[in-house]
Amino acid sequence: MALLTRRMVWLKGVVFASFIGLLGCSSPTVSEYADNSPDFALSQFFSGHLTAHGILKNRSGKVIRYFDADLHGQWQDGVGTLKEDFVFDDGEKQHRTWTMTPDEHGQYIATANDVIGHGVIRQAGNALFMQYVLRIPYDGDTLDVSVDDRMYRVNDRVVINESVLSKFGFDVGYLTLVIEKVVDPE
Repeated sequence: MALLTRRMVWLKGVVFASFIGLLGCSSPTVSEYADNSPDFALSQFFSGHLTAHGILKNRSGKVIRYFDADLHGQWQDGVGTLKEDFVFDDGEKQHRTWTMTPDEHGQYIATANDVIGHGVIRQAGNALFMQYVLRIPYDGDTLDVSVDDRMYRVNDRVVINESVLSKFGFDVGYLTLVIEKVVDPE
């Protein structure tokens, strides 16, 4: 009986330690970046001409696609439009147009032609987080994947974006890209 009691105490300790370990592994929230700079002013950064260059990895981390994109943003009465034209390494082209509308909570609601429903953009300091469901072409059909976008403004001209794509709660892909403002020579 004493051996059984010691094993139960040990097991409870292992379960408790595992639970505490899981709490420590939670992902950061956007508010944790509130003191970082430069400030990620959405309407300032996503205005005018930008370029993006990135990679797409499969669930095991192997790079499976490369792409370049031209982006153009404009704002009117506080509402932003961001047009994205992607060209992938295999020649495939994709177009997306985002509309970003401010809400009463100081966030933005984002919609796009291939987004199911909408995403909510949360900003703090140099960070911008957004989650949404994206409909992507897949094997002659389409597939809806959840996207967890995390963007970090590095300086006045550069943002680094990391995205996790998931389906049924499992990670199925990873996207990394660099977005750069195009500065016209004066």
